[in-house]
Amino acid sequence: MIKRLRKEFITISIVAVVSVMVLLCVIVNVANFVSVNARLNNTLDMIASDQDRFFDADPPDLPQDGEKPQRGRDDNFDFKRFDRQFNEETPFSTRFFVIYYDENGSLLSADLTKIAAVTEDETQQYLDIALRHGEGVGFTSGYKFKVTRQEDGSFAAIFLDDYREMSSARTILVLSIAATVICSALICVLIVLFSKRAVKPAIESNRKQKQFITDAGHELKTPITVISTSLSVLEMEVGKQKWIDKAKAQTEKLTELVNSLVTLSKMDEEGTNLHIKEFDISGAVRETAESFQDFAEQTGHVLQTDIAPSVSYTGDEYAVRQLCSILIDNAVKYAKESTPIRFSLQKEKKGVTIISENECDDVDESELDRLFDRFYRADKSRSSQTGGFGIGLSIARSICEAHKGTIKAVCENGHTVRFIAQLK
Repeated sequence: MIKRLRKEFITISIVAVVSVMVLLCVIVNVANFVSVNARLNNTLDMIASDQDRFFDADPPDLPQDGEKPQRGRDDNFDFKRFDRQFNEETPFSTRFFVIYYDENGSLLSADLTKIAAVTEDETQQYLDIALRHGEGVGFTSGYKFKVTRQEDGSFAAIFLDDYREMSSARTILVLSIAATVICSALICVLIVLFSKRAVKPAIESNRKQKQFITDAGHELKTPITVISTSLSVLEMEVGKQKWIDKAKAQTEKLTELVNSLVTLSKMDEEGTNLHIKEFDISGAVRETAESFQDFAEQTGHVLQTDIAPSVSYTGDEYAVRQLCSILIDNAVKYAKESTPIRFSLQKEKKGVTIISENECDDVDESELDRLFDRFYRADKSRSSQTGGFGIGLSIARSICEAHKGTIKAVCENGHTVRFIAQLK
């Protein structure tokens, strides 16, 4: 159980950390792209708003001694109304070209003075892009463009070089993904290394609980034995009486409960001392099933067996016999009256599968997994009649897990319950 707890802790922690790291990476890159896209849009809007004045951005002449530096454009051009990132140097660092065309799609003119990578021969392909897209903004290879309608009814397609911005965005994307992977891997390693310390309080609490159950079981055995012996002596002196019979019955139930708790506590311990050896599991399962034949018939059930012959298995023979006893006993106690009980052993590629099946009253499928919880019984109204404590299936699960196997309960049509124990 402790190993399972540690694995669950590691899994949950790693999933949570990696999810947060991935989410952070996505948020950073989405925010960066939104910022870059907004900056490009603002640049396009600035160019489109006053193209002539934006084009007229020749570098100013160097000032003579004692002269005040002159701007190379109209001082009244307000860059800050577009974005705080713009200033008087923006026209000299912005690379773009503009294509003008009429409503029929015929090229009117092209201004390529602010770009070096596009020639007049290539303007037609960019004109085709603008015609296919229509008014609005879009992306094409290496450029973001905006198509606007002019006052005279013609159109202007502004293509803005976005290489630097998109290259920067891609660099941030690659670096953030690399940082996410490296940091996630490092955190995962740290989680694995420190997981044992993290679950140490739970381990200690579980150890004390098991130790308490074991110590209490041993302490209770002595008074239970004394009570049982005293009842037997009293019965010899005063004869049979119903009160003595009831006390003896309850003493036997208490003895069975203590033994079951001690067994369950030992089975849950890591490194349980199982006596692993190869044995004839077919014979062991058959003998166990035959020992319940009379008990099943007395309660009005027929125990039908289907046991694969000559199957060998490497495990603890006593524990496997106990597993079969728990499954058959559970089926006999809770099977619907006058219905058969089917019990089988199947050989698998790796290990074996033991199946117990019986008809029962209506079963809530949501409660099937809880059947293996300690002291849980789905049919509480019959608890006094069956005489069980609700820990038998918990012991069965511990036996399966000790053999690196699993056990589960499935229900068919709400009336047939099947317990499937797989031993590796």
